[in-house]
Amino acid sequence: MAEAEAQKLGLGSIEGIEKHIRGYRNGKDLTNRPRNVKLIDLLGLTDAEASQKFPALYQHVLTHVKPERDQNNRDTYKINWWIFGEPRRDFRPALEGLDRYVATVETSKHRFFMFLEQEILPDNMLIAIASDDAVNLAILSSSIHVTWALAMGGTLEDRPRYNKTRCFETFPFPALEEGPLKSQLRDLGERLDAHRKRQQALHPHLTLTGIYNVLEKLRSGEALNAKEKQIHDDGLVTLLRQIHDEIDAAVLEAYGWGDLLTIWAGLPDPACREAFEEELLTRLVALNHERAAEEKRGLVRWLRPEYQNPAAASAAPVEEQSEIELQEAGVVVSTNKRRDAGRPSAASTLLTWPDKLPEQVARIRSLLPETGPDPTALSARFGRANKKREDQITAILETLRGLGL
Repeated sequence: MAEAEAQKLGLGSIEGIEKHIRGYRNGKDLTNRPRNVKLIDLLGLTDAEASQKFPALYQHVLTHVKPERDQNNRDTYKINWWIFGEPRRDFRPALEGLDRYVATVETSKHRFFMFLEQEILPDNMLIAIASDDAVNLAILSSSIHVTWALAMGGTLEDRPRYNKTRCFETFPFPALEEGPLKSQLRDLGERLDAHRKRQQALHPHLTLTGIYNVLEKLRSGEALNAKEKQIHDDGLVTLLRQIHDEIDAAVLEAYGWGDLLTIWAGLPDPACREAFEEELLTRLVALNHERAAEEKRGLVRWLRPEYQNPAAASAAPVEEQSEIELQEAGVVVSTNKRRDAGRPSAASTLLTWPDKLPEQVARIRSLLPETGPDPTALSARFGRANKKREDQITAILETLRGLGL
């Protein structure tokens, strides 16, 4: 409903009703521009309580919602007809104490994240992340995370799809202590969110899809047409690009991967982009496995420790870094083995199996052109048969295959 209709039902004049007439956003509100529509949310009230406390709201739902719900095949909708949808039981408690949270569209041409106010209810096609820290907004908005999300997520038609389980829960955030770098990232996240919202408020024709279309053209060096030049000027897109570039550089520094800045500086050259993305994904995959191993030992790097692990060391982890399992994506590991796959050929030189995962991933990638993606044959390059090593190589191959590497 529009703001005017919400006011007729009591918004702004009836005490407490603001908890039950709330803002609403769907995917188009983010990719295009917000419509600022409202919805009725009677969660926490029985139908009798809703009728007594907010009779106008109750009558509106009784008239416009109940007839449709009576025909619904889902019992939860039919029985709880006055409740908006199916509440996210884990998400709502996670928002307590926060003024805002991070959101992105599940399926979108461009991957961008923004803050939504706590009172706004997200559509089921939005991915909502219960964090109000602009550090996390900056990291998620970086090319580092976007590259990971594109590799790990699926597609709907020609649009990338952000799968929370695969794109967010497997992503290894950099380990950051409070200090100048974290403060810099927090400031950049705030600047990014404020910049886009400010320019859209000043220029009603601007959409985020249009802005990021222009940003993509700027990065590729393509010429802008007259309409795109207007979007560029009104959206201050070159300044937006600068903010994103500063975020990328700061996030690389947060990981300790400053050496990638040299390759990154060569973008948008296709060869530089491919080299950057391949090396970046290799390191992120290795870090994902390191984090999963840490958590099995009890070390969890919480994004919100005050909420996720309030009792600190005495509490069991409530959420762990999800280790990449590419079997879920339909990856089939070949079990065909050559007769001599258990031992190296006479021309091969035995190699040393690295102790650390990043070096293991790099070594396997270097051997693939010569040996092929056969875990037994690859393991044989490092000596006699070893089940543990072969299992490690199988896991590395599955991950690389799933990422298209």
